Amino acid sequence: MLRLDTFTQPLTAKTAAHLLRRATFGPTQAEITAFTGLTAAEAVSRLISNANYSPPPPIDLDSTASTAGQPYLDLPFNGDRNFAFGHYLRYWWMRLMTDQSAPPSLLDKLTLFWQNHFVATRDVIDDYRFVNRYLLLLRNNALGNFRTLVTQISKDPAMLRFLNGNENEVGKPNENYARELQELFTVGAVDFDGNKNYTEDDVKAAARVLTGWKYTNFWKNGSTSFDTTFTSTKHDTTNKTFSVKYNNTVITGRTGTTAGDAELIDLVAMLLKHPQTPRFICRKLYRWYVNPNVTTEVENAVIIPLAQFFASDANNYAIQPVVEKLLTSQAFFDDTNIGSMIKSPAELAIGAMRLFNQPVPDMNTDYVAFKKYFDFMFWRMRDMQMALIDQPSVFGYEPYYQTGYSQIWINTTTLALRSDYTDAYIWQWLEIKTGYKMGIDVVAWATSLQTNFADVSGTPAITCVDVQTAFSKNLFALDLFQSQKDFLIDTIMMQGVPRQSWVNEWNAYRTSPTNTNRRNAVKYRLQNLMRYMLRMAEYQLF
Repeated sequence: MLRLDTFTQPLTAKTAAHLLRRATFGPTQAEITAFTGLTAAEAVSRLISNANYSPPPPIDLDSTASTAGQPYLDLPFNGDRNFAFGHYLRYWWMRLMTDQSAPPSLLDKLTLFWQNHFVATRDVIDDYRFVNRYLLLLRNNALGNFRTLVTQISKDPAMLRFLNGNENEVGKPNENYARELQELFTVGAVDFDGNKNYTEDDVKAAARVLTGWKYTNFWKNGSTSFDTTFTSTKHDTTNKTFSVKYNNTVITGRTGTTAGDAELIDLVAMLLKHPQTPRFICRKLYRWYVNPNVTTEVENAVIIPLAQFFASDANNYAIQPVVEKLLTSQAFFDDTNIGSMIKSPAELAIGAMRLFNQPVPDMNTDYVAFKKYFDFMFWRMRDMQMALIDQPSVFGYEPYYQTGYSQIWINTTTLALRSDYTDAYIWQWLEIKTGYKMGIDVVAWATSLQTNFADVSGTPAITCVDVQTAFSKNLFALDLFQSQKDFLIDTIMMQGVPRQSWVNEWNAYRTSPTNTNRRNAVKYRLQNLMRYMLRMAEYQLF
């Protein structure tokens, strides 16, 4: 039975890799080794304490611009560069996700959870300064308090623009945000049994509470600041009465400059008191981190007690303790939940860069190579249907809410694209900069496995099994069957030729490592093996 009790066994390489794959965008081999032997509590504590809340700001990545390599967010708004500067924010965020030089942190994976929860997209926001503030709001509060997050996002300039909150005025209310605030951000449309959690009249009442909020200096060339404002004359000052779903709560209408904040505080308090709000959020966290499928057993044994803790007086909607409790639980490490998801394009793309130690060029000193690196990643993630900060709808990316969940990442459109992405690691066609070709040098990797490479007569050659074992280290969440290993070696690597012939080929290469033909023969077998294993890994549940 799945339980929320703490998982107390020391982490093995398998369970450490599981935690790091789920809590981050994917581990390096060194990180898996470093986390092996820790308790789950120690490991999660490290992932939290490693968070960097003061990264360097994004810079202009256009090498032809006069501001190339320089921060741009403190400059006056430049409409001519609006798309580019908004786009570079994505590369800035992807750098934080991909970097292998900093200790691993769960902050940015959790930030993506909140960005996909409180969805506002770059293309609709359409002001790079608004996008930056919105992203920092989510990132800086990702482990903070949910009450604060809901309150702040409700009057954030990006959200006001995305869901038309700036158009919501007394006498002509816009209900867009009021609806999504309840349906998607707090109580959820229905409970676990399918019963509605609010009424249409509740949407109308909430919209009236939220009247009067505006933003300033949107898309104003030369402007050096922007902010949220509250206009009391645009606010509905009458009392707002909610349905029995909210215990017939009445939010008293206020007047004056503080009316907007006062009523917003009351509205958020009412939403958080709804019994379904903590369950809705904990259910989404479970689907994000543990398993897309929430059964009745999971609802009763994990979601409900976690939600009770989330909303308890002692915790008062603090996010960090809930994440800690979930990621250190027996449910999280249960065998049924290891290998229960399909990797998202972000987990596939970023995870491969990290597992195979493809270093991120320095953003400030090597920005041309930095841009090339993330051009490759971003546009392929977009083609695989995960454009960062540009979800297809306010519901977020479809595999996080549609029936089928993570399986939707693989479809007739994305199947070949996922393979093309991992193939690039094998063929090494992308030159990031002189001397740096992205991908895996399989011959160098195999050579590193050979003891005393030049001593052919004195040291036995590495075998096909040695190579397959090394190449698959921490690549798969689930152990391969022996029949799969034999298939990889005999059919894919050796293509029906007896295994002993590999030893002969390898020793011939060891004897003459500069012989192009011998090197290519070895390389051909190694590339076949690694290419096929990468394709298995990209489709395998993780």
